[in-house]
Amino acid sequence: MTNVVDLCSNLIRIDSTNTGDLDTSAGERKAAEYVATVLSEAGIEPTVLESAPGRTNLVARIPGRDSSRGALLVHGHLDVVPSDPGEWSVHPLSGEVKDGYVWGRGAIDMKDFDAMVLATVSGWQAEGYVPPRDIVLAFTADEEAGGDYGAHFLVQRYPELFEGCTEAIGEVGGYSVTVAPDLRLYLIQTAEKGIDWLRLHAAGRPGHGSFVNDDNAVTALCEAVAKLGRTQFPVVVTPTVRAFLDHVSEVLGVELDPDPEKAIAKLGPIARIVGATIRNTANPTRLAAGYKDNVIPGKASATIDCRTLPGFADEFQEQLRSIVGEQIEIETVHHQEALETTFDGPLVDAMAAALRAEDAGARPVPYMLSGGTDAKAFATLGMRCFGFSPLKLPADLDFAALFHGIDERVPTEGLEFGVRVLDRLLRSS
Repeated sequence: MTNVVDLCSNLIRIDSTNTGDLDTSAGERKAAEYVATVLSEAGIEPTVLESAPGRTNLVARIPGRDSSRGALLVHGHLDVVPSDPGEWSVHPLSGEVKDGYVWGRGAIDMKDFDAMVLATVSGWQAEGYVPPRDIVLAFTADEEAGGDYGAHFLVQRYPELFEGCTEAIGEVGGYSVTVAPDLRLYLIQTAEKGIDWLRLHAAGRPGHGSFVNDDNAVTALCEAVAKLGRTQFPVVVTPTVRAFLDHVSEVLGVELDPDPEKAIAKLGPIARIVGATIRNTANPTRLAAGYKDNVIPGKASATIDCRTLPGFADEFQEQLRSIVGEQIEIETVHHQEALETTFDGPLVDAMAAALRAEDAGARPVPYMLSGGTDAKAFATLGMRCFGFSPLKLPADLDFAALFHGIDERVPTEGLEFGVRVLDRLLRSS
C-alpha cells in the first residue's frame, strides 16, 4: 500500500489553486496527471476529462465481484482555495511534514481524502483483491467555485461513467470530536444546506457628487445589505438536526436543552460546525458601485452568500424579498439544492462498523453540513450521498478553523487511521 502521508504531501505540492476565474486559476491538470499515474501503476485505468483548458477531472471504475449490485461512488476534488504565503508559518504549497502533521493548502480540504483513496486502492492489485461491488472513483475540478467545470460537468456530459451508482461518499464527514478520553463522536454527513449566490442591484439617479440626491443607488443598496446582513433567520429543526441532537443526547447520557440553539452552544467545538444548520443564512460578501469619487452612480450591486435548509428554499426567497424591499433587484448567480438523506441502511452500518473497529471509543452520529460539496451534482443522478472522509483528530485541534484557514494541516496518524477505516468500509460494503 502506497504511503498515504507521501501521497498527501505530493498532492499539496501541486498548485491547483481555484480563484473562481479561469484566467487566474492554476487548474487541476497536474494534480489529475499525478492521480492518473498512481492509479495506472495500481492497474486501474483512468478516464481523464477536461472541461476547459487545465480544468481536469478523472474517473475510474474498479469492477467488483457482483456488478449487478449498485455501485459505490467515492469522490474527492483536486482544487483548493487561494492562500497567502505571508500569513502561514510554512509555505502553503510545501506539503511539509512536521510535528505529526502534513501542512499545506488542501491538507483537509480535501487532498487528504484524495490521498486516502489512492493509498487504499493502490494496494489491491498486488494482493489480487476484488471489492464486493463496483467502486467508481471521481477526482474532480472546480468544487471550490461551485463545480461547473467539475462534478456538474461530469454528470451533465458523461453520466454513463456513473452508471449503476446508487450511493456516494465524499467530504465532509467521518471526523472525530473528542467528548471524553474514551469517547469520540464521529460526524457522518447525511445532509447539506443549499447554495444561493445572489446579486442585489439597486438603481438610482446619477449625478454630481456635490448635489443633494435623495435617490442614491449606493445608499439604497447599503441599507438593504445592512438590513439583510443583520437579520437572524428563524430557528428550524430539520430531521437531520433532530437526529443529531437525539444521538448526542443518548451518547452523552444527558437530556439536552429543548432549545436547539442553546443545546448546540454547549457542545464545544461541535457548536461551530453545526451551529449554522438550524437556520437559513445570508452573508454579504462583495460590493460594487461607482467609477469616480465625485460621481453618484446610477447603479450599485452586492453579492450575498445564502445557505438554505433542506425544504426551505421557497420560504427563504419570500423572507429575502420582505427584508430587502421591492425596489431591490435580486439576481441568482448560482443555485444548488439542499440535500438530505436518512441515517440508516447497510452503507451507514458499514461506516459505523469500520469506525468502531479502528476506535473502540467511536460513536457515529449524523449531521448536516452548513456548506456545499460535489454531492449536489452526483445526487442529481439519483445517488444517496454521504460525507465520509474518516479522520481521528487530536482532542485539542480546532478542525473547523482549518477549512480555508491559515496553517491548514492534517495529522499523519489521522491519515493512516482514515486509510484503515476506508479500506474496511470498501471491503465490507
